[in-house]
Amino acid sequence: MPISGVIPVAPTIFTDDGALDLAGQRRTIDFLVDAGADAICILANWSEQFALSDAERETLTDLALEQVNGRVPVVVTTSHFSTRVAAERSRRAAAAGAAMVMLMAPYHGATIRVGEAGARAFFEGVADGLSIPILVQDAPMAGVVLSAELLAGMARDIPNVQYFKLENADAADKLRALIRLAGDAAEGPWDGEESITLITDLDAGATGTMPGGVMTEVLVEVMRRYRTGDRAGAVELYERWLPLINYENKHSGLQTTKALLHEGGIIGSDAVRAPLHGMSPEIRAGLVAMARRLDPLILRWAR
Repeated sequence: MPISGVIPVAPTIFTDDGALDLAGQRRTIDFLVDAGADAICILANWSEQFALSDAERETLTDLALEQVNGRVPVVVTTSHFSTRVAAERSRRAAAAGAAMVMLMAPYHGATIRVGEAGARAFFEGVADGLSIPILVQDAPMAGVVLSAELLAGMARDIPNVQYFKLENADAADKLRALIRLAGDAAEGPWDGEESITLITDLDAGATGTMPGGVMTEVLVEVMRRYRTGDRAGAVELYERWLPLINYENKHSGLQTTKALLHEGGIIGSDAVRAPLHGMSPEIRAGLVAMARRLDPLILRWAR
């Protein structure tokens, strides 16, 4: 069955000195499963994948798959500029038991890009011999324009390229165009960006969303209401929580889930890896105060 619904990104948990906290990682995985995630994504940008060594990536992949133990599918991010390395990472993830891999278009720094033809060749190379689906992450971070025509063409022509996470500013209209052009070949048109445009993207035909892990249980209920025809109820619930989504997207960033996991007693440290640094005390206090008013499961699960 196609994967759909709420697929939160699991943050990578570190100790205060920057080492992997494997026990905290296991508790985080269990929390996301208990919160109702339809699948879990690891090693994404919101997981600080760019701060991890290859050996750590393998450790975290094996740990996540072992801890999930088949309860939900696991999406493993395998992005890399090199087609060869991305393909190797993807085959390794498939062999370990991943349900899907997620990749951005290849880029390096602010200036090295390959264009649409190069991006298509990249995904063709990664897909060659791969046994699981590919989720194309159309992200502003890559700075690569992936047109709806390109995405639809890959969906039609490359059997593994079946899922698309659209995160740029034109996500809703691009979702409509992708669905129109690709039809059933696009099994998973999803949104991202912490679900900040979820309702608009659902209206456009999105079947999944990939947020941070702050309010998985709430977004699951939003999706349930929307799918059962209660759009008004979905909008009411979503808009009640939208300020916290905005706060994550605009202020507290990738440390948001870790800060609230720590506040809720699920993990021992909310540290990010240098050269990143933690959010300011003022921003953190604002985040925690807003979350406490809303009372998400992340603050109650460990009690």
